[in-house]
Amino acid sequence: MYKENPKTKGSGIICMIPQTGTCPNKCSDCFFQSGRSYLEPLEENLPNIPEEKDISGRILRVNDGNDSNVQREVVIGKSRWYRHKFYNTAIPKELDSFPGPVVLTVNPGQMTDIDYHQLVEIPKNLMFVRFRTNIGNVDLLIDAVKYYTSKEIPVVVTFMAYYKESCDAFKEAYTFKKRTLNSYWVLKPSFWWGIMVNFRDNPLVYSCGKGPDSYSCSRCGNCIREYYNTMERMRQ
Repeated sequence: MYKENPKTKGSGIICMIPQTGTCPNKCSDCFFQSGRSYLEPLEENLPNIPEEKDISGRILRVNDGNDSNVQREVVIGKSRWYRHKFYNTAIPKELDSFPGPVVLTVNPGQMTDIDYHQLVEIPKNLMFVRFRTNIGNVDLLIDAVKYYTSKEIPVVVTFMAYYKESCDAFKEAYTFKKRTLNSYWVLKPSFWWGIMVNFRDNPLVYSCGKGPDSYSCSRCGNCIREYYNTMERMRQ
């Protein structure tokens, strides 16, 4: 039976994971494969594919867990019949071959604090890039923003939350609180604003969520806005 992601509930977006198993990117404290996902136990609830009645009037987010470039043929095959869809991946290959817009996470896994993927050729279907942000990689974020927004690609700043106290080196910047389903170490509002103020004059930079205490997708709108912006660009 299909299970809806509680984070996207009420947002106009519905999610799909067409594969079984976990993601090879192994990003630190990833909710999907850390034992705290809404799909636990994974071996019983994957793949997680909505029915036609679930998708009506919504945009499909392909891979709110795992990666759309893992078992790519399976992912495309099982999502092809949905009219409105976009794909999530952290693997920068053959993005223009997806049958819809693509969101690329540019600093996954071990890259998070040291580097990011820099696409030389920007595919028309690149919806935005997602940057995994913490208090220690702000300089890298600023560089990534300059790189991508100079190419007219939006950047969505995704503030990382930690369960295993991966933020020990910057403990004063974090507080332990509940997000959607679970409690995590999350960035305090003053530090959140201290990061986002760097981009106050850049109209192509957005935070994931409406603010430091906003975790659901229902009041955000980034994905819906950029999905239709990308579809218009692909139409040209």
